[in-house]
Amino acid sequence: LNPWDVMLCVSGTAIACENALVVAIICYSPALRTPMFVLVGSLATADLLAGLGLILNFVFQYVIRSETVSLLTVGFLVASFAASVSSLLAITVDRYLSLYNALTYYSERTVLCIHTMLAGAWGVSLCLGLLPVLGWNCLHDRTSCSVVRPLTKSNVTLLSASFFLIFLIMLHLYIEICKIVCRHAHQIALQQHFLTASHYVTTKKGVSTLAIILGTFGASWLPFAIYCVVGEPDYPSVYTYATLLPATYNSMINPIIYAYRNQEIQRSMWVLLCGCFQAKVSFRSRSPSDV
Repeated sequence: LNPWDVMLCVSGTAIACENALVVAIICYSPALRTPMFVLVGSLATADLLAGLGLILNFVFQYVIRSETVSLLTVGFLVASFAASVSSLLAITVDRYLSLYNALTYYSERTVLCIHTMLAGAWGVSLCLGLLPVLGWNCLHDRTSCSVVRPLTKSNVTLLSASFFLIFLIMLHLYIEICKIVCRHAHQIALQQHFLTASHYVTTKKGVSTLAIILGTFGASWLPFAIYCVVGEPDYPSVYTYATLLPATYNSMINPIIYAYRNQEIQRSMWVLLCGCFQAKVSFRSRSPSDV
């Protein structure tokens, strides 16, 4: 057994378990039906599928050796991870809109916008996943292979370019979110006629949280995306594994950042796991604009 494949399988198992719990909580709790939780559910579903894809890839690689199965598994992984990244972009757009259009955020138009974004994200992700199955692979032309077999060099270049574009859009939106958060905090402080220490603490905390979110996403995916562009198929496979494994960690961290920190999900999780949990403290539902 290749130890790298074992680590990917272990990573996939952890990812699947974490995100399966999030999906179960959101489906179990009727109160979690706001646009924010719909987006979190989409992200958790995509990461759950990605985790299952890593497990299936390991099983089929060592139990059922077939080119057709290999293509299906790779396509499944591409679609799942693409849906995960696209859902992260949708969450970023939602957070920006909830701050930029705070007065009109809770409306039917917002719900329609969210569903449209998710339909587009999953549709594009499915198309990207079908490309290897429909013939964009290097099974019959080894010279066109990329560092991720059986994907072609042009295929992974397209995926990497899409990631870079999404990363730049998220970076721009989070910078705009930081500006809005700082402006709002400053206006509140001016209304109180002085700048309090809490003003700086709140602003710093919000900016730090956004930096952690974007930094985690970039640190996880950028090495793999860059290597897909500059790497050659004859390079040692350890380089591919060493950059791919951290990319999978993003799907492991997503539930912690976007789900388990939310107090509504925490309460629903206790109710789901314990059945008889009675909250003795007041839980405040985080708004979509909370960072």
